[in-house]
Amino acid sequence: MARARIAALWKTASRAMLAFDAFVDSSLYGARRVFLRTWAVIEAASDRIHVSGFRRVGVELACESLTLGLAGLVVVLTFAIPAFRDTAGDDWLSRTDLAVTFQDRHGVEVGKRGIKHDDAIPFDELPEYFVEAVLATEDRRFFEHFGIDVIGTIRALSVNAKAAGVVQGGSSITQQLAKNLFLTNERSIQRKIKEAYLALWLEHHLTKKEILKLYLDRAYMGAGAFGVQAAAQTYFGKSAREINLAEAAMLAGLFKAPTKFSPFVNLPAARARANDVLSNLVAAGFMTEGQVYAARRNPATPIDRTVQSSPDWYLDFAFSEVKALATAGKFGADRILTVRTGLDSALQAKADATIEAMLRDKAPAYHAHQAATVIATPDGLVRAMVGGRDYGASQFNRATDAERQPGSSFKVFVYMTALLTGKYHADTPVEASGICIGDYCVRNYHGESAGRLPLYRALAESLNTAAIRMSVKIGEIYWPPNQSYHLAKIAALGRSKIVETARAMGVTTPLIDTVSLPIGADEVRLIDMVAANAVLANGGMRATPYAALAVRNSSGQLLYTHAANGEPLQRVLPADKVAEMNNIMTHVVTEGTGRAAQIPGLVIAGKTGTTNNSTNAWFNAFTGNLVGSVWFGNDDNSPAGTMTGGTLPAMTWREIMAFAHRNLDPEPPYGVSRPPPSTAGSRSARAPARSATDLVDIPPPPATLSTAATSAVIDIANLARSALAATQTSDASPKAVGVDVAPP
Repeated sequence: MARARIAALWKTASRAMLAFDAFVDSSLYGARRVFLRTWAVIEAASDRIHVSGFRRVGVELACESLTLGLAGLVVVLTFAIPAFRDTAGDDWLSRTDLAVTFQDRHGVEVGKRGIKHDDAIPFDELPEYFVEAVLATEDRRFFEHFGIDVIGTIRALSVNAKAAGVVQGGSSITQQLAKNLFLTNERSIQRKIKEAYLALWLEHHLTKKEILKLYLDRAYMGAGAFGVQAAAQTYFGKSAREINLAEAAMLAGLFKAPTKFSPFVNLPAARARANDVLSNLVAAGFMTEGQVYAARRNPATPIDRTVQSSPDWYLDFAFSEVKALATAGKFGADRILTVRTGLDSALQAKADATIEAMLRDKAPAYHAHQAATVIATPDGLVRAMVGGRDYGASQFNRATDAERQPGSSFKVFVYMTALLTGKYHADTPVEASGICIGDYCVRNYHGESAGRLPLYRALAESLNTAAIRMSVKIGEIYWPPNQSYHLAKIAALGRSKIVETARAMGVTTPLIDTVSLPIGADEVRLIDMVAANAVLANGGMRATPYAALAVRNSSGQLLYTHAANGEPLQRVLPADKVAEMNNIMTHVVTEGTGRAAQIPGLVIAGKTGTTNNSTNAWFNAFTGNLVGSVWFGNDDNSPAGTMTGGTLPAMTWREIMAFAHRNLDPEPPYGVSRPPPSTAGSRSARAPARSATDLVDIPPPPATLSTAATSAVIDIANLARSALAATQTSDASPKAVGVDVAPP
């Protein structure tokens, strides 16, 4: 019975499987017939639309263009991702809606940043001829285009191509506003893509009038003035409501090159530019020649004001810090702030003058056109900053934003990592002969070979071969003993330890692992090199560069102090290893590549850096009082002749630091013995020695002097000195004059 039941079940299952197999076979057969019929229809349709000859070439080009266009769109969207982040949230405009007055370390006002103090005049109250002058000169189709002036861009590309250089810009007002709000002045394809996206985004979220008003309020117009209202007050001593046509034309001409066409810098050039603006008004149809005739015959005259340099790059750096603190909620709802910084105005002026003098007098021989420097105390307080040659021509801060190869100055991290292993000391013999790792073979700057020599001499002479070999030796120390020897992997392990050291000391840029990393092939920022050297200068504590000492609101209430609310210093390196490293680095200045930085009476620890073809030249060094870094090069990374870190950068560092230490009690770098006392360069009794941190935490005076008031005090002092000199000349026993003003 059971056997019969099993047989019946098997027979039923067999029939079911046969039925399923038949279904599958018939379905596949039917699908094949349908596919063949469909394919035949497609072939017939394709035959009807078949093209040949020149038409086929056009179709092929169109298809390829579509493919490339889609690929390009993907690339553009990829580059635009950071722009998406910049515009995230509903507070994208209010994030920078701060009105900040900055003071130097002594409480003297040095500048302003922000927007509230500039947008007091409604757009409708600005003179119509001023708005028309801006549109006629900067963007005639502003009210017609969608954020990007395609016609203007094509015209600019054509003109620039004929001139074989950049002589005409194609950016619309919306694009320029996008750059001012969200981007830097870096010249790159990625920035232009983000600028175009942000321009479209602004056009979608704001009206044309709102865009134009923001542009007029936030554009830099020279002499430290941001926005038309500040510029009108600065140049003509009046409100923007009251400017006449000639003055409006001069202001409208500042947007292209604020420093070049500043009436304080070059009045004839400013008037010539204003005349061009008047011609633009006529060409654009806004006014007739008769209407502008009087303005041509009677050009604008600025008020009589002594030109004072504005520490604009320093203020930009400080403003970025303040914005970050505001975003973090450090100031609550307050948006009108007074910030006391660590700026040393006299040192800033010296740094500006020294950089300009070097670029004007010595850099042309090396074909170098840009430079940057940062001077700070060992705890990271920035005293002075120069981000380039001309802030009016380019507000891009090469001290904080540019990423450059550091060359041999990166070797500080290599040698510091070697000391941290405990296997190396100043006199440890190191091998500096040639070495190849895979296809990479390192050579020294002059192609010379070297054998064994003490570690301190290898750094002083900046031998590339020693640095690469040391990265291998560091890897060998950490290489597991049970694994077989593998040169490339061991070198990579050593480099990973070097990167860890660099990160701990303050380098924030991506450090890509390449065989040439130990000799400075990866890019860093100058401000990061200052932070790293500050760690050595202070004995091993992490020192993030900062500018703000104290922040008060409009009522004078103290909202923030760095001493109480800033990040506390954290130890990142052992003090004894830092002392070893500092002693080693003094040899770079006394007998190595940095001899040009020597200053009588100062003990200096430093390191030079030069990249291939001299595209970048560095000098990073410090005393016990101050830390400083100097960079020379070109924005386009073109070669700078035979320039090295031991030439212009070291010479510039010496000039600035000699001035910076003039009234300080010189301290040697941490862990380095003080030199014997010398009577050379002793100070007078009326100029007592001060440390670099003096006058940092003293309370601000009840009422600070404005820039104009400070200028008046200096003028009075100069008159007093003149009177004293005249008295001394006419009287063998001159009477004392009770004026003793320190240099500004």
